[in-house]
Amino acid sequence: MSPLAFALVIAAAVTHAGWNVIAHGVSRAGMPFLWWGAVGGTAVWIGVIPFTGGLGTDDVLAFLLGVGVSAVMHVVYMAVLQRGYREGNLSTVYATARGTGPFLSVLVAVLLLGERPSEIALIGVAAIILGVVAIGLVDRGRSSASSRRRIDPGLVFGLLTGVAIAVYTIWDANAVRTWSLSPVAFMVGTMLLEIPFYSIGVRGRWGAVWTLGRTQWRRIVAFSILSPLSYILVLTAIQIAPVALVAPLREVSVVLVSLFGVFVLKESRPGWRIAASAVVAAGIVLLAL
Repeated sequence: MSPLAFALVIAAAVTHAGWNVIAHGVSRAGMPFLWWGAVGGTAVWIGVIPFTGGLGTDDVLAFLLGVGVSAVMHVVYMAVLQRGYREGNLSTVYATARGTGPFLSVLVAVLLLGERPSEIALIGVAAIILGVVAIGLVDRGRSSASSRRRIDPGLVFGLLTGVAIAVYTIWDANAVRTWSLSPVAFMVGTMLLEIPFYSIGVRGRWGAVWTLGRTQWRRIVAFSILSPLSYILVLTAIQIAPVALVAPLREVSVVLVSLFGVFVLKESRPGWRIAASAVVAAGIVLLAL
């Protein structure tokens, strides 16, 4: 991977981890938070479009197709993820999703997009995915024996979420590459078209939406700046580096959040979390070669 692409993805991971730490707790508000995220992100970043190459293309229909499909995919992803958090253990859903998504992205990139990462890079990809899954499953062993004898709904929805991640990652990568779309404009267009879906989702709950905005506006502003920025950096990296390398490397954010949990929140089993983080770090080194 080129040094520039590597730096972009690492910056994206740090940014992603940053908004997760800042928005810790408030994101559990569900649909009202997603509504504010889409509205806030659009308001913050729409003014940047003229200074970042506009749409990036004169083909307006291609741009609309790209962001339209992406918006639907991202909404489906969030709906499945939220359902998973309601039905299963958070750590199981998160770990399965963040491991499955990059794995499938790599698979599709190699089989359909014709990407050919080196053997060392693929070993690095495998290390990152395994480390991310290990971090997410750190509390999995504490579930009861009876719950382990049946199919865990968290595992099912985690896999479905991972599929959704892979699908939108491949679509977005192909769209910005094929039509030379500006990452900023693409991100803003996607968020803008998400707003109607989330508005339907919060119907009858506008009181909760306004209350959340009034009480958590600082965190919402931080999310509106950092969350789109993290994906804009990823889309920029995808334009100059293989999806098969970018998709797993962006999951470094999981490690950063996990380390925050160990050293700041004093979460359980720090040895396990640090060891898994070391595995991810080894994978990062291999990708950087």
